[in-house]
Amino acid sequence: MIWSQIILFISFGIADAVDILLVAIILYQLYKIVKGTSATNIFIGLALIYVVSIIVRAFDLKLLGSVLGKFIDVGVIAVMVVFQQEIRKFLLYIGSNEFIKNRSWKSLFAFSPTDRRNRFDLDADAVINACFNMSESKTGALIIISRKSDLKFYINTGEAVDSALTDKMLENIFYKNSPLHDGAVIIKDNRIVAARCVLPVTENEKFPSHFGMRHRAAVGITETTDAIAITVSEQTGAVSLTVSGEINSNLNKEKLRYLIEKNIKD
Repeated sequence: MIWSQIILFISFGIADAVDILLVAIILYQLYKIVKGTSATNIFIGLALIYVVSIIVRAFDLKLLGSVLGKFIDVGVIAVMVVFQQEIRKFLLYIGSNEFIKNRSWKSLFAFSPTDRRNRFDLDADAVINACFNMSESKTGALIIISRKSDLKFYINTGEAVDSALTDKMLENIFYKNSPLHDGAVIIKDNRIVAARCVLPVTENEKFPSHFGMRHRAAVGITETTDAIAITVSEQTGAVSLTVSGEINSNLNKEKLRYLIEKNIKD
């Protein structure tokens, strides 16, 4: 009885093959979206539970199938809660003219990674020199370096700059009397693309109380994306680098350079 059900389960035609292919494409593209973010483990966990539930149904294990079914039902709600901001941004993007103009729909069926050969080019000297010049004058700064995650939503919250990456440009932006000094600067493809950007702040209850809002925003953006955040404290002048929600504080030039180069290569 069981073997006949297994044979029935694995027998499929062209429509089933197309169905599996489309699901594989969608899952792959979803993984590419969440790759490098804190959502990766949640995505993989839900995917594994769903795969196991299919196998359980194939063997007609009713009790275990019922339990896993409840997990999947709750998982759908959990996805909507955990990714509510990402879902909202995605739906707004799909419904905008920009999606059609950029022909982004073509990338849905592209399994080859997007060409990012220039993605990780970075003039580290410009960033380091600017940070320590601002450190000496105790000028507060928050610099975000984009890696694989699409920071377009956060870029759109600020003022477009599209400038070459130089230490003088960074210092001018964060100068206390500059209209762009409040907020974050985002660097992408070795260019300053936006300033005065609004970032999410961490909701971690164990966040150290001696760090200010810049550090809280640095942790927040690196918890949800794979970006690198560099902060200069306005109170102490201390330079910190945050990645994956972890703050490396009180850095000197050599240590900052090492961390930048290490995380850019990852």
